[in-house]
Amino acid sequence: MRRITVAISLLLIIVSCKTNPEARSPISHGSGSYIDQSIERNIKMNEAEEKAIEKIIAQDAGNKYIASQKGFWYYYNEQDTTNLAKPRVGDIITFSYDLKTLDGETILSREKIGKQTYQVDQSNQDLMPGIRDGVKLMKPGETVTFLFPSHKAYGYYGLDDLIGKNFPLKSTVTLHTLENKNSDEKL
Repeated sequence: MRRITVAISLLLIIVSCKTNPEARSPISHGSGSYIDQSIERNIKMNEAEEKAIEKIIAQDAGNKYIASQKGFWYYYNEQDTTNLAKPRVGDIITFSYDLKTLDGETILSREKIGKQTYQVDQSNQDLMPGIRDGVKLMKPGETVTFLFPSHKAYGYYGLDDLIGKNFPLKSTVTLHTLENKNSDEKL
């Protein structure tokens, strides 16, 4: 009897084991509709932000706005037409900036933020994408005012309790110094 029990047990073990594991089927199948809705919502939000920025530009006849290739607008408060040096990857710059609403209400003053030192496109410094792109358009001594749609500001995440998600910003940036990576001279 014992032999029969052992034989049946071995037979069950052998039969229940498969050499190739079988893949499990997914429990649910996504249709992609959530992603499609998110894309549509972001397109509408971006269009609304651009219209708000275009309205500000149309009402500000005193400044000549330039549309950047990176998706934001800017004008020069102070421009240096003689210096040719602009920050490149790896250069070390010092600059100061503020953050305001598009209406000009100060969120963070340049005094509160303080002077920043940044190695262009090499630093893990927590700068919003618009500032990272904007400083590369500047020369030492220049001051530029930028209008950033939310995707060039702090985007979906915002900034702590200071700036909500999907919030367009205005920022005035002054580039103080530029240390060229390929030489030791300051410009």
